[in-house]
Amino acid sequence: MVLKTTWFIALFSTAVLIYCFKTVGGGKQLLTTQVADTTSLGRTLALKYCEGCHLFTEPYLLDKSTWVENVLPNMGMRLGLREVGNDPFQDLSPIDAAILKELNIFPDSPLINRTDWDEIVKYYKNNAPETPIIQKNVPTASPLTHFTASFRTFTKKNSPKTSLLKFNPASSQLYIGDAHNELFILDSTFQLKANIRTPSPPGDIDFTKSGGARLLTIGSIIPSDQKQGQLIPLNKSNTFFKDLPRPVHFAASDINGDQKEDLVICGFGNHTGKLAWYDNSDQTKEHIIKALPGARKVEIKDFDKDNKPDIMVLMAQAYEGISIFYNLGNGKFRERRVVDLPPVYGVSYFELADFNNDGHDDILLTTGDNWDLSSIRKNYHGIRIYLNDGKNKFNESWFYPFYGTSKAMVRDFDNDGHLDIAAISFYADLDNPEESFIYLSGRGNLTFKSFSTPEAAHGKWLTMETGDFDQDGDLDIVLGSYFHNMTEMTKLMFNGITTFPQLLILTNKYK
Repeated sequence: MVLKTTWFIALFSTAVLIYCFKTVGGGKQLLTTQVADTTSLGRTLALKYCEGCHLFTEPYLLDKSTWVENVLPNMGMRLGLREVGNDPFQDLSPIDAAILKELNIFPDSPLINRTDWDEIVKYYKNNAPETPIIQKNVPTASPLTHFTASFRTFTKKNSPKTSLLKFNPASSQLYIGDAHNELFILDSTFQLKANIRTPSPPGDIDFTKSGGARLLTIGSIIPSDQKQGQLIPLNKSNTFFKDLPRPVHFAASDINGDQKEDLVICGFGNHTGKLAWYDNSDQTKEHIIKALPGARKVEIKDFDKDNKPDIMVLMAQAYEGISIFYNLGNGKFRERRVVDLPPVYGVSYFELADFNNDGHDDILLTTGDNWDLSSIRKNYHGIRIYLNDGKNKFNESWFYPFYGTSKAMVRDFDNDGHLDIAAISFYADLDNPEESFIYLSGRGNLTFKSFSTPEAAHGKWLTMETGDFDQDGDLDIVLGSYFHNMTEMTKLMFNGITTFPQLLILTNKYK
């Protein structure tokens, strides 16, 4: 899990007519049509000052007040313009403030004159909608009857802060990370077997063939450029990394073909970060693949079939989307962007799966990270499927609207030969907590039937894991709840919620 901050305003399209499509069950429906003013001086200036850092965001993607009160003031400070009372460092620790000053993220001298800046502001004010564009025709979810729900809590803190869920099928153990710097280990009956103190919130873990385990700790959950992350051995491993920039995910493979295991680590960071691989799992042998913040998740696979492992990475922060880094040999890579989205989309997670049974991996992507300057409901939040044309060109072919989506996992939960999807929304509207989990039962040809459960209203589900926890031959689901503060719990209390479990376990009864 990672809280993110968006760099500048996202920049994307230059078309006069902008068509947004909503795809439910495989068919596209025209959602809205916006006429963009492509001739104004403000748009020209916005392109000039913004597209060097990210893609262009059309005004209709946010409402007028969000642009004027939140996003544009932040962009202005990044261009050296500060309104009276605006201090970009006021909520930062002295260490983080010093880092940002050294990086010149918020320059003291203007990079744009006031007249040009006023034109940019006027462009967004004149073209943004008064209110956010809402999602329409969202499918009604039926009761989830093929899973039974139960709650579990192991932390002794007042509120759960689940940052990690990972199942080890070899040992039938579930690992639960909590942002109170704890790691809980459960057996197949969800009984607590061990409780380990960690140096910072756990974010990822892997299990080696020799029976070892390596735990990645993020350093700081809240946005920070301090390098406090670590990769530490839990048993039977000598791997140890320190001073990592808010690492959130890692994967192992033989990158350079020397028959030794290498590591790829996503240093999400904040304003700085990196995607890097480490020869022979040695931190002193670092090779930076991309020197930008926002690396969220990697998949290592030979995408171009040349017998060398390539790296697919989900990037957040500024240039949001997915890239494949093709392995050229000798530790060199060539990047190819395969999915591009504006930063306001809030990419949060992806998985690979063959949805159309053509032998090629497709992409399941969630967009919904909403802890930034524009925490409003967004009609483009949800779950997307990008089909692979066989040459690693991915086209968006299906979309399910789901506010604030944080994760979606694709599995055949009912063993009928069709892929199903389980998804959670950490950034769901707390006034509608029942919207925080959705189960999509696959019917074939990118059609799905949606289900939900009332028990999902008892948490803010940041992370999720699947596995045959009860060892009965089918896959179960477990959700992990994370409350950032007591205010969030209080809002749920007003909706009649009085229990706040750490886990929601959905036991599969299909079999």
